[in-house]
Amino acid sequence: MSLLRVAVPNKGSLSQSASEILRESGYRQRDDSKQLTLIDDENGVEFFYLRPRDIALYVGEGTLDVGITGRDLLLDSGAQAHEVRSLGFGRSRFRFAGPAGRYTDLAELAGLRIATSYVGVVGAFLAERGIEASVVRLDGAVETSIQLGVADVVADVVETGSTLRQAGLEVFGETILESEAVLVTRGGAEPPAGFEVFKRRLDGVLVARSYVMMDYDIESQHVSAAVALTPGIESPTVSPLHKDGWVAVRAMVPRAGAQRLMDELWTIGARGILLTDIHACRL
Repeated sequence: MSLLRVAVPNKGSLSQSASEILRESGYRQRDDSKQLTLIDDENGVEFFYLRPRDIALYVGEGTLDVGITGRDLLLDSGAQAHEVRSLGFGRSRFRFAGPAGRYTDLAELAGLRIATSYVGVVGAFLAERGIEASVVRLDGAVETSIQLGVADVVADVVETGSTLRQAGLEVFGETILESEAVLVTRGGAEPPAGFEVFKRRLDGVLVARSYVMMDYDIESQHVSAAVALTPGIESPTVSPLHKDGWVAVRAMVPRAGAQRLMDELWTIGARGILLTDIHACRL
């Protein structure tokens, strides 16, 4: 049986979270950060630990079947790989920044030098808006490029903005790109053997992270109102209790807002309300 070949970030902000979601999906992961490959025979997968920036290229060329990388890195690579689904971690915004108080509008970028590690993303953004500027590729930190006279403006990933502020810079204009970790496969190719099972496992973990299981007891006369609040994925489970006139209800509910939902259920008479984490599921 051929193994599904999966590329995983070997370092950086995506590495740990990528390995965590794979472990939660039932796959083995490396214990040594120097390990470059790992075969999980039981699940039919071979993992390759690569630079996040290179993953889209390997997948796009068909050398590897599937990869986890950042949306920004995927778009910047120009590789023949496409996003299958977002993975809910590694979120960041890509913004322009310049000396505090100097720039306020994207139109001011015309004719300027823009330093960035993401030439492809910035170039495409400018071209879509008809802005002509010089894009300078710099690997690594770009914050000091203005002070050193290499650029007038920078385009970089912004999380809290503290690093830019320390360099005397502030963001301006609209967001270039909203990025996060994504699952990628080769563009235009048939899904490789084993891919659907692999994706289904990740989907199950992502749903489990977004939902909790809610159990509660309620009088039968209030079931309709309670079920309207907790409709579940397909339909809630309603079981009679030994206590006459009472039933037990179980339903998956969104994790966000679950505490408010408990308050609403209590108000209409629900008791014994419990929340339980879900580790994985198949829908």
